[in-house]
Amino acid sequence: MMNVSPSRRAAGAATVTVVLWASAFVSIRSAGAAYSPGALALGRLLSGALALGLICLVRREGWPPRAAWRGIAISGLLWFGFYMVALNWGEQQVDAGTAALVVNIGPLLIALLGARLLGDPMPPRLLAGMAVSFAGAVTVGLSMSGAGGASVLGVVLCLLAAVAYAAGVVAQKPALGRASALQVTTFGCLVGAVACLPFAGRLLSDAADAPVPATLNMVYLGVFPTALAFTTWAYALSRTTASRMGATTYAVPALVVLMSWLALGEVPGPVTLVGGVLCLAGVAVSRSRPRVPRTAAAPDTRPEPQPERAS
Repeated sequence: MMNVSPSRRAAGAATVTVVLWASAFVSIRSAGAAYSPGALALGRLLSGALALGLICLVRREGWPPRAAWRGIAISGLLWFGFYMVALNWGEQQVDAGTAALVVNIGPLLIALLGARLLGDPMPPRLLAGMAVSFAGAVTVGLSMSGAGGASVLGVVLCLLAAVAYAAGVVAQKPALGRASALQVTTFGCLVGAVACLPFAGRLLSDAADAPVPATLNMVYLGVFPTALAFTTWAYALSRTTASRMGATTYAVPALVVLMSWLALGEVPGPVTLVGGVLCLAGVAVSRSRPRVPRTAAAPDTRPEPQPERAS
């Protein structure tokens, strides 16, 4: 079997995360029409917690160490719980383009908080790549925005979601140094589900009237973009900085455009395509590493051959 380096495994895990998180936007459009924001978040988290719990039982994963619980609890409340409710609610108030534009300040906040609280380095390539990707996200967001004015409430909710996302990621990073990626994801998802239990009554009510495709999309959100993608995210985050992982998520808007084109028949315009290319280019720059200059060849220290003497 071919050996795969840890850096390649982390890059592969990050790719899985980005693709599944992009697919979530397509599924939310279906499920969000039948489920209220809180009910959708709770149903998604319960589905994810069930899938993760079964995997933990099979793998015999124990409880996380006590030292990891602070980060798990904070990330569970902010990222798994508050973020999902706020984003679901915000997307009902504003169009998808505006929501994507506001939420994409999250990676910038992760970089700032990571540098301040975790001591993450801020190399020039990372800053340049994030600037390019953010410009692409702005282009995609503006090109996808509807003609009507955005709701102030919706913009505020998306902004709060971005702040919760960034704070949750930064809180999760130290926990990954003390517990496995599966443990951090499983118990963070459980914390988020417990926080959303007040929406249980609404979930039962919505589920009774929701069409089957909407419910299946909610389950899909829990099993794949939550259980699988958050675990691969945690795996990759444990092997790199929060800032670099945050920059990776700038590929999501470009993939959302592509998936909407393929799954929903929404043909992107030229400006949207340009924005998507900028997002991907910025991610490539932010994850690249400077070339190590070749060391000069060592001088030949062997003694020079002496001319032979005539006999």
